[in-house]
Amino acid sequence: MLAEPLGNLADFPIGERRLERVIVRSDELAKRIVRLATSAGDIGLRFDGESRLRDGDVVFADTHLVVAAAVIPDDVLVMCPGSIAAAIDLAHALGNRHLPVLREGDVIVVRFDPLLEALAEQHGVPVTREARIVTRPFLHAHAPHQHD
Repeated sequence: MLAEPLGNLADFPIGERRLERVIVRSDELAKRIVRLATSAGDIGLRFDGESRLRDGDVVFADTHLVVAAAVIPDDVLVMCPGSIAAAIDLAHALGNRHLPVLREGDVIVVRFDPLLEALAEQHGVPVTREARIVTRPFLHAHAPHQHD
């Protein structure tokens, strides 16, 4: 079982070896233990700390083959608030729905839902629907609280 990937395709030397991409759902990016079925056999990864699997991570390499993770694009909404006030208002509305969100640069990314698309439009926030490979998993904030 690997403790971390061997590298990432962005800078891993493949040379003449065959490249195999193994499909991974974005939900699996949150897991500390990942098992992948490849032509070289099952490969297990056990991550310590905060590191996790990413798109393009190399999980196996020998003299003939390089195996790398290929994260499936998610159906998402990309929301582009034009001001800090708009971002806060939208983030508050999303938080009240207990939804996992990602901030990527100056945009807010959520899984596609027509109600969330309408919510962004109600707040005057430009929104587009995309198929996007996320760089981090969608995670819920774990903050204990209650509603009175």
